Order: sequence, then structure tokens, then C-alpha cells
Amino acid sequence: MGKIHNFGAGPAKLPEEVYDIIKDELTNFDETGISLLETSHRSPTYFKLNKEVQDVVRRLLDVPSNYKILFLSGGGQGQFAGVPLNLISRTGTADYIVTGAWSAKAAKEAKKYGKVNMVLPPTDRYVDIPEQSTWNLDPNASYVYICTNETIHGVEFDTIPDTKGVPLVADMSSNFMSKKVDVSKFGVIYGGAQKNIGTAGVVLVIVREDLLNQALPICPSILDWTVNAKADSILNTPPMFAILVMGRVLQWIEKQGGLDKMAELATKKSSLIYDIIEDSNGFYYAPVAKNVRSKMNIPFRIGSPTGDDALEKEFLKGAEALNLIQLKGHRDVGGIRASTYNAVTLQEVQTLENYMKDFYKKHAN
Repeated sequence: MGKIHNFGAGPAKLPEEVYDIIKDELTNFDETGISLLETSHRSPTYFKLNKEVQDVVRRLLDVPSNYKILFLSGGGQGQFAGVPLNLISRTGTADYIVTGAWSAKAAKEAKKYGKVNMVLPPTDRYVDIPEQSTWNLDPNASYVYICTNETIHGVEFDTIPDTKGVPLVADMSSNFMSKKVDVSKFGVIYGGAQKNIGTAGVVLVIVREDLLNQALPICPSILDWTVNAKADSILNTPPMFAILVMGRVLQWIEKQGGLDKMAELATKKSSLIYDIIEDSNGFYYAPVAKNVRSKMNIPFRIGSPTGDDALEKEFLKGAEALNLIQLKGHRDVGGIRASTYNAVTLQEVQTLENYMKDFYKKHAN
């Protein structure tokens, strides 16, 4: 089998160098003679790793000292409940800016624990982010919630919203560590690791210290940020191997040149695909408004704005023959989706670019 080019949206490709590191340390972690998989989470070996991964997160994002870094279980969806359980007690209400499927799911979950104000008018077609001057923000909200990059619909915030002093909570699952962000502009940042910074099993949470100690009485300890911060993310047995993989991916990012380099490559890679779409006279169609198009997840249709089913099936079949895999769009929207996360190389995207050009030449009228 030839080289596989994995454009999956998550679990997604890991850097090849990280596989080599993990392979070497799998059965003899940190010269202990045993695998991390069988190492006690109360051992000095794991305490060292726990601090090491926290430190690389803090370095990459310049996380201020008044923020806690947590490694939790339950993935992004666990935090759909975790966010309101930890924060909505402040005023009993929260603002949700719904720009795609994941923020919609988060808002639905939050309604179990308090009042949710929908900042934007309801829609079933997520292709843009309205101007902030049109938003219905509640100054009494406990927090404002956004998903910075909607993995399914390919909608990405290009600026940080001004919430007028209300804590901003961001699900960054699919664009975490793809560019620098000013952490101080957020109350909470979180993301599941399996899209851009590791593998499934751990969610990274960065929370400002003044937002601790406000959990609802019904909040389970496993989701309580304060309890987990006091335990240094070792309240119970943490997802140690997933934390290790995340740490190795973050160290790889650092060695590649950090988040500025990731952002530079993200722009180059996504531009290759968007440029083909724009130059195809409508043969390829990207539904998302240009100013909010994701640099991580690129959904598009072939043949028409609603897609030509036969053409899209032929595109996917031809792609798989060239080892370009996991390009099928999410079942909720159909079509094609190319995810160009940090670990996807420029050369791999160029391979997809060439295939798209050839397919256009063959099938465009």
C-alpha cells in the first residue's frame, strides 16, 4: 500500500514524527522499564509528565499565570454540560452564539441547567457569522459561548468577539493550536484533543481562576473545574496515554516553529483548496462566506450548490484510489470535506489539489 493521505475531521491525522516517538517509548516510558499504560497515576513519573504537558501548553499559548490548565475526560461534549454546570450559577442565564452544529448542541445541553439566550436568529443553514452589531447579547449573562471553528459546517471566527466584560467561553476543539490567540480575552477555552492536538480521550480546559468556585451543587466532581484544579487534574486516574500523545503533539508543534508557523501553513494549505474552488466556474462550490471560511475544515459540493450525487461519489472513489481518504462530508450536510489540520502536510494538500484539478478537467462542462 502506498502512502495514505488522511483528510479526516477527527479522530484525525497525527504527525508522523510523533508516531516514531511514541513507538520508541511505548514499552519503556521515561526509562522506567514499563509502559505508561501500566504506570501509576500517583507516581513521580506521571507527575513529571503532567507538569511537562501543562508547561508546553502554557508556552505555546502564552497562558497567563492566573489561568489553570486542566486535562479532563468526557471530550468536548462533556464540556457542553461542564461549562454551564461550572458557570451558569453566576446569574442563571448564558448567551450562546450558535454558528453551526456543535454550538447548537452545546446550547441545547446548557438549557438543562439554566436559561439560554440565543444571540443569533435560528437557522438550519450555517454559512456565515452575522455582524456583531446585530447580536442580541444579554449584559446579565453568566458567560458568552462560541465555537471558534465549526468542524461540520466549516465556519470559523476570524476575530474575538467583544463581550463587554462578560466572560467569553470558547470551544476550540478543531482549531486549537492552529494559530496564536490572546488567552486573556477568554474566561475559558477548551477542546477535545482528537482533531488537532492529539487523540481521543482527553479534553484540554484552560480556565481563569476567578471563574472557579462557582459550580452548581449538582455538578459531578469529574466535571467540576475547581475540584480538578485542586487535584492538578489527577482527581482520579486520568487518560494518561491520551495526555502523553497530546503532549508529544504539542512538543512537535513547538519544534516546527510554534503557532505562528502553524498559522502560516494553515493559510497556505487552505488557500490551495479554496483557490481551486473559486477558479472552477461553479463546478466546485463552497457555501461558507469567504470572510469566515475555516482554515481547518473545508466543506464543498461538486456540480452544483446542492451537489451532484453521482459526481461526488465518483470524486470520492477516485480519491480513495489515490489514497486520499476520509474526504466524505459529514452526514448532516453531505458533499465533500477536506480537513487540513496541523499534521496534514503541505505536500499532502498539494496532492489533493492536483487531483481536484484533474477531476475538474475531466468532468466540467
